[in-house]
Amino acid sequence: MKKIFIIFLSVYFSQEILHAQLPNHNMQFLANLNQHITNDTYSGCWGYVDSAGNEYAILGTHLGTAFIDITNSANIHEVDFAPAPVSGSGNHWREITVYSHYAYVITEQANSGIEIFDLRYLPDSVHRVNRFIPPNHTSTHTISVSGSYLYLNGANASFGQGITILDLSVNPEQPVVRGSLNTHYVHDCRVINDTIWAACLSNGIRIINAVNKDQPVFLNSFTTPPHNAAHNSALTKDRKYIYTTDETSTPTAGTLKIYDIQDLNNITFIRDWRPTNITTSQVHNIEIYGDTAVIAHRSAGIRVLDISNPVNPVEVAWYDTFPLNNNNAFIGSWGIYMFPSKKIITSNKEDGLWVVQLGTPSSVVVNNSVADKFSLSQNYPNPFNPITHLGFGILEFGLVSLRVYDALGKDVAVLVNEKLSPGIYETEFDGSNYPSGIYYYKLEAGEFSEVRKMILLR
Repeated sequence: MKKIFIIFLSVYFSQEILHAQLPNHNMQFLANLNQHITNDTYSGCWGYVDSAGNEYAILGTHLGTAFIDITNSANIHEVDFAPAPVSGSGNHWREITVYSHYAYVITEQANSGIEIFDLRYLPDSVHRVNRFIPPNHTSTHTISVSGSYLYLNGANASFGQGITILDLSVNPEQPVVRGSLNTHYVHDCRVINDTIWAACLSNGIRIINAVNKDQPVFLNSFTTPPHNAAHNSALTKDRKYIYTTDETSTPTAGTLKIYDIQDLNNITFIRDWRPTNITTSQVHNIEIYGDTAVIAHRSAGIRVLDISNPVNPVEVAWYDTFPLNNNNAFIGSWGIYMFPSKKIITSNKEDGLWVVQLGTPSSVVVNNSVADKFSLSQNYPNPFNPITHLGFGILEFGLVSLRVYDALGKDVAVLVNEKLSPGIYETEFDGSNYPSGIYYYKLEAGEFSEVRKMILLR
């Protein structure tokens, strides 16, 4: 009975992945950390790079905030964890931003305030230096930063459910409340050159002049039909176009939309966008870095667009962090952030932080066959000069590692290091840059491990 179930599971996953989308493309899996599991546990994420270039992911969980060192791709690990200051279901909505060497963390849990963490002590630890609670404040939905100002979005009604500006310029550990604009609920905002682009769900994108931080002024607005559920946005580097995300399941799964904003009195819809071969997954968050847009696309995972031509984005990479399905639901990838090293992090609602590397894909290919066991085949040809092919079978979805070692046991090549679905795979090893001799290749997948020998003759 167990064998029948495993075969059924293998066939189910293989068919589902093939039906759902193309195989992962132009990204390499590095890590998935799921250390703080509880029901509906993970939410936002953000990144921090210190003065030495070390990279850290900051992850919101139901239980608190995790700080993760991702500098070394082979040793991604949590370095500190700050428990939530108060308990309650509102901690589900934890969101983060960074100013200088400080992280600011908010939730929708009553009386949680704004947690302020000093990051200068990484990689050893972080220090929570304040829990700032302004008068009448109890919770916040999201938080943004621009220059030396924080923008609180969707706080409790008695404080202001629109946007409130906090000044960090005097003392980042003791923000000063400046002005606010509360005519509409604000879900999230983007601030560029003292202009706020506020995503207000069914009220669309509202444009606000924030030159005077004590008295922001409404300028204009536009809606995002047919979904009308503006969740967040990002502007292209030339400030001529805005990409908006509609977080909804009706009338269809929400899409990424592109608008021409060169004339604020005549904002023009250009087009909407969905991932390659996928029509059911909801878009959630977008960040833009130069000519690259990275998207947390719920059940479709991480999507990367080349937006050098902003009106015609091209999908150049993707990694499905929720391979079970592409359902139209609030599941999967939540937050998104790309580091200077081209590492990308996303926070999966169900299973924590995922770290991938953009632009260094493995050469693994699937032949669409179903595996009946874990296996590692003998390479062919063998001996070889300089290229040989290596095949392997995967029975269960999970992390797969295939590495090449020299005769002394030194790791000389990583051929595969990613999560793969059940199936039969093949990759190749190019020995052009290695001397003649005996080499070993090792497959690790779950509890399965096998080593084989091959000979390079130059």
